[in-house]
Amino acid sequence: MKRFLSGDEALAEGVRLARPQVISAYPITPQTVVVERLSEMVEDGSLAAEYVHVESEHSALSCAIGASATGARTFTATSSQGLLYMAECLTYASGGRFPIVMMNANRATALPWNIYGDQRDSLSLLDHGWIQVYAEDNQEALDLALMAYAVAEDPAVRTPVMVNLDGFALTHTYETVDVPTPEQADAFLPPYDGAGNSFDFENPVSIGFSAGPDYDRYFKYWEHRDMREAAPRAIKEAEARFAEVFGRRYSGMIECVDCSDADVVLVTLGSVAGLVRGVVAKLRAQGVRAGMLRIRYLRPMPSALVATALAGAKAVGVLEKDVSFGAEGTVYTNVNSALQQAGARVPSYNFIGGLGGDDISEAQVEGMFRVLAQATEGTVDLPHVSFLGIDSPADAVSEGGR
Repeated sequence: MKRFLSGDEALAEGVRLARPQVISAYPITPQTVVVERLSEMVEDGSLAAEYVHVESEHSALSCAIGASATGARTFTATSSQGLLYMAECLTYASGGRFPIVMMNANRATALPWNIYGDQRDSLSLLDHGWIQVYAEDNQEALDLALMAYAVAEDPAVRTPVMVNLDGFALTHTYETVDVPTPEQADAFLPPYDGAGNSFDFENPVSIGFSAGPDYDRYFKYWEHRDMREAAPRAIKEAEARFAEVFGRRYSGMIECVDCSDADVVLVTLGSVAGLVRGVVAKLRAQGVRAGMLRIRYLRPMPSALVATALAGAKAVGVLEKDVSFGAEGTVYTNVNSALQQAGARVPSYNFIGGLGGDDISEAQVEGMFRVLAQATEGTVDLPHVSFLGIDSPADAVSEGGR
């Protein structure tokens, strides 16, 4: 059924269809609408779940961990400072191999205090053991709510998943979304079987254990191995089943747009991909061999796929709403690592923009492609890291400026 929904509402619909048994909720802008809609669904009986309104984000994830440890399918949501407040609990969830699904509304972190969208919150926590996926639009947000459970609950994966939506750009923007029927969702996502990783009086297991140096390394190795090896397989299988049931197909851990013969490629993450997609089409019509690589899953990092997609380019730009202060953009670091591992000698450049919800314009994106092309010709001295609207050559060459 077609409905006109915001990104928050679309994701809430996907969660409803996944039938979580416990929802732990604490509101924070721009995530609040998700837990508001879920509370309404529980109240009107369209979702049979225990709805727990906790006193903090730390408690929200703690509650989800406890519920998951009993074998329940769980959901929570957060944003920005709330996600950072949860940081201690993130490693408990991943180390305990609890298949929690959490929505994060990407939002700038303080200070300065800012409620608008960039991706510094989730990207600062890449190392905490969660699978991280980034939606481009509201339909993908709904669909990822279902697929995230399929991936997280795969017996070989058993790893929590963070579904990231750009604050306001998606969370509060409305578009037409196809909402599946409960019967379709049930055909795709079976009930959660927590056997082997939940409290069981008949077959007791140790949960929340301690381990010294002799054994801790094994647990961390297995955590890394299963995300690196089992999660990509689970993602591929979940998307194949999703296409069979719902008729919508996704491209896997990355999406390539005209990369095969591109001279210049811009790497993106999240909703800005829609803007870049349009610029690629415009430049292609002008004879510019431009391409876009959208990273959908940043953990596990699809290094080999990224390197293969970018290997033929003459120059690569990474556009991201993030900076690791004193270094460079976090996505840029990961892309460069992928290229280095593969021995792909492709010049790469980092464009940092959208911080604190700052607008990234079509003219700026076109400017990025043009300065990348100039860099391949040696006609511009392009810094490896530049900030849009401050010191980026892309602003100077964009048609009409900002």
